[in-house]
Amino acid sequence: MSIRKSSFFYGFLIAVLSLAVGMVIASRLDLVPHSLATTVSVPATNSAPLTGPLDAGTFRTIAQQAGPAVVSITTTSTRQMRGFADIFPFEVPRGQRRGGPPQEEEVQGAGSGFIIDKAGYILTNNHVVEDATKIEVQLSNMRDGEDLLPAKLIGRDELTDIALIQLTELPSTPLTEVKFGDSAQIASGDWVMAIGNPFSLENTVTVGVVSAIGRQQIAARSAGGVRVEEMIQTDAAINRGNSGGPLLNVRGEVVGINSAIYSDQSGSFLGVGFAVPINKVRDLLPQLRTGKVVRGRIGILVQRTHWTKDLIDNYGLPTKGGALVSSVDEDGPARVAGLKVDDVIIEFNGKPVLSNDEVVSLVTRTPPGTTVPMKIIRDKKVMTLNVKVEELNLQQEQGSGQSARRTREPAESVDTGFGMTLDPITAGAARELQLPTGRGGAVVSSVDRSGPAALAGLQQGDVILTVQGNDVKSTSDVTSALAKIQTGGTARLVVWRGGRETLALVRKR
Repeated sequence: MSIRKSSFFYGFLIAVLSLAVGMVIASRLDLVPHSLATTVSVPATNSAPLTGPLDAGTFRTIAQQAGPAVVSITTTSTRQMRGFADIFPFEVPRGQRRGGPPQEEEVQGAGSGFIIDKAGYILTNNHVVEDATKIEVQLSNMRDGEDLLPAKLIGRDELTDIALIQLTELPSTPLTEVKFGDSAQIASGDWVMAIGNPFSLENTVTVGVVSAIGRQQIAARSAGGVRVEEMIQTDAAINRGNSGGPLLNVRGEVVGINSAIYSDQSGSFLGVGFAVPINKVRDLLPQLRTGKVVRGRIGILVQRTHWTKDLIDNYGLPTKGGALVSSVDEDGPARVAGLKVDDVIIEFNGKPVLSNDEVVSLVTRTPPGTTVPMKIIRDKKVMTLNVKVEELNLQQEQGSGQSARRTREPAESVDTGFGMTLDPITAGAARELQLPTGRGGAVVSSVDRSGPAALAGLQQGDVILTVQGNDVKSTSDVTSALAKIQTGGTARLVVWRGGRETLALVRKR
């Protein structure tokens, strides 16, 4: 080895050793900053059966074990103030200019949350932290007057009303984590406990039972309809400030996130509260960690249907149910694949579908960009379509405007016996309603509020396109087809409303 190479080798070795010694000294002196950029770990789920007796110490034990993991969340946000000129537009005080820049004021909010990871990850409701410019957390063991811990938003999901935040400064003592239970095991009558901070009363414990499971709650509205989420209903007292806190089973495991209540005008609890099932939250946690929840959509609405023998025979279903398509987006993936209103989806991506809830779950959980087979029933025949799932954009969906109800030229109305009257489609009405050329048999001119048509959701201005799967071209076509429906039978109507086709099932009395 030459002298030059030897000098370079020993110089490099000394540099490496110096770096290593420096790192050791820095760690001993605590000079290396602690990083909070960690990956949140999804808590393990205990799916063992809920067995064993309750005793006088059951709920005390749950409160003692789970209480330290429940936190109080304080948020700060800004909103525009209403000026004097906004309240009294015709009276502007001397010296105040009309039309000046809007003023902002800070607004304080409060809610609850619970720790799921020692790195400072906390689950709460989206509505607790939405639009917050500042998030602070108070732990259960912190004393009054002690500085709150700052936190930041990691990810949120408006549809399920959940959010993941993380402490940006950790306390000197280790954090207490919750344990996850299995919300699929929860049934009506099970004992549950809610812990939260109602009316800023920290770590308040309330006990009750599960009143019902699978309760449908409106999660989002759009021009085409509503999106619903299934919730756990409980009578454990939940009030303002409880939002984001845990709902726990008798083992002290989280089975839901307290999210909403039915209340009077004062906002007080009336015995009906709702929690997001923890299994749904657990499945979304990896996406929340990335900051965005991605769901699939195919551009349809499905109708909540009670599958009677009459309906099953009417559609020729090989099973006891399916997802009845009530509307199809004009430019959506389902329309491109060939799906039509009044089709019944019985299988999606190889998995059977017996209800609208099942197909919604399967579609939203399918990665966007994936093409999957979809088996349907049309005219009592089984067909297979291939549909390419696209990404759900909830903001765009909610922002799509609804068409205003339009006036029509007067014409002679015809009674149908279904609690509605019909008008012929005039040229003016076709233009006003933007009806596709050559489509439609009659316009609904009035609806009896207590009649079958109103119960089925029909509205004044709807244009009837098909009856029992057959196109209709005139008022007489519609009335003749409806007259063939026997008492107690169901008429399948496809109507034109707001620029799209919509299905209505009207039962004849």
